Order: sequence, then C-alpha cells, then structure tokens
Amino acid sequence: MNYTYLCVFGFLFVLLNIQCSQPDENNYQSPDGYDLTRPYLIKLPVELDEISGVVYYAKDTSVFAIGDEFGILYKVPLMPNKPIRKWKFSDQGDYEDLALVDKTFYVLQSDGSITTFTFDDKNTVLTNDIQFPLEGNEFEILYYHPHQFKLVMICKDCDADKKNALTVFHFNLLKKNFDDTSSINVTSIANMMGEEKIKFKPSAAALNPVTDELFIVSAINKLLVVADRNGRPKAAYPLDGRLFKQPEGITFSPAGDMIISNEAADRGVANLLFYKYKKR
Repeated sequence: MNYTYLCVFGFLFVLLNIQCSQPDENNYQSPDGYDLTRPYLIKLPVELDEISGVVYYAKDTSVFAIGDEFGILYKVPLMPNKPIRKWKFSDQGDYEDLALVDKTFYVLQSDGSITTFTFDDKNTVLTNDIQFPLEGNEFEILYYHPHQFKLVMICKDCDADKKNALTVFHFNLLKKNFDDTSSINVTSIANMMGEEKIKFKPSAAALNPVTDELFIVSAINKLLVVADRNGRPKAAYPLDGRLFKQPEGITFSPAGDMIISNEAADRGVANLLFYKYKKR
C-alpha cells in the first residue's frame, strides 16, 4: 500500500531534510502522548555520523550534541536557515552522553569519567575533569535529575552487575562527589517483554519534564523503557529497527517533545527523530 503525507508542523520545525514516516504495519506500540512510528526525520551532515548524546536548548530551539570520538560540541538549530555551530572542548576520547545544567556542560566518557566545561565572556572553553573512582565499568548514559540536583549514570556493562539489575551512580552537584547508588530491575523489563531474562544494555536516558518519567533507550535491544523518575520500570516498547537504526541519545523540550538521535550505523546518515508530545 502506498501512502503520501503532507508534513505540516506548527512548531516550524525544519532542518536540512525532513520527512514524514509511513505507518508501520507491525503496529508498534507507543507511550502515551507519542507515536513512535511517525517521527519528523532530520538528516544530519556526515560529520555527525557518530552522534551520541544530545540535550535540548530551549533558549533558541536547538539541540546540543556530541560525537563518539572527537571532543567537539555541536549546536544543531531546529529552525530553518541557521547553520550548525561547533566548539572543541577536548581531545579524542570515547564520549557517550551529554548533560547541560545552567551554563555548565557535562560530557560522559565510557569509563565513567566526566568532562565539564563552560564558556567565558570571550566564548573561550573552560574545562575540568571528574574522575570516576571505579574501574571495569562501561557507561553510555548521563542525565540530569533536577529533583535531586544530581547527575545520574546508568551502567551499560559494569563488573559488579548481574543479569537481573543494572547499577546507577549519582554525582552530587553540590558536594561535587559520587554519593549514592541505586539499581534498575532488569528482570521486570524482561517480564514486560514476555521473556524470562534479557541482557539489557541501555544507550540513552532522559527525564520527561511533563510526565516526570524516565525514558531509557537501548540501541542493542531495540527497546524503549519508561520508568518512574527513580528508575522503577513501568512499561517497555519494542522499537522498529528501520527507524531506530542505532539510537544513542534522547532529550525532551520543556513541552515534552521527544528527540532521539541515531548514528549512521553504515545505513545512510545520522539523524534526529522528533516526536511532538500530544497530551491525551
């Protein structure tokens, strides 16, 4: 069956190349307020083929983003006819996620270390590093928890973890230290999927400012998990691999609009998937 759509978006959301997706015949389910099968698709330049963390910037309707290997911060406008800007904040590394609190950026490296940086009045980057105290861990997730004034890191593959749980580390922004841990119940996610057990390896997470829920994405599992703000899973949604070829970042606008970044993954170019939040 052929479908033709006219993409009309009152948010004036235009960048590079936007498409409306066709409905999926497999009827993938979606969280309340979203339709995961019909995003606004924004293709990104080749330089961002390995896009990872993203964070929404409400001041001028844009998205800050980082790539996996190079210490470069990108600013991708979501309005038409504006160029992508970039700043170098560090050397080569294994950069996985990004958070923005007030005027300070926090960039997670895969070993748990965090590079922080700000800009002075001359637009010069001022950096500092936070070393993670434990070895043998792999992370891809960093997000800001405003209720606790903490940065949160969810393990992707940590030595201490068993298959039934993932450890969550908390960095206190007031005390400037890692001061607490919690966990995410992987067994409950498996049960939601009708499985006895799964090896859950999440790649991105962010708090939805409207629903106050935690949205966790796994590129490997092709899965979106919705949890309460403390990480207790509530629902799990399989993702269509044709749309979510390698989701590595997630962020929300203050109105609840969801943006998920996909690496190129040797299939075309990287992109942003934009989902307008529609309160039901």
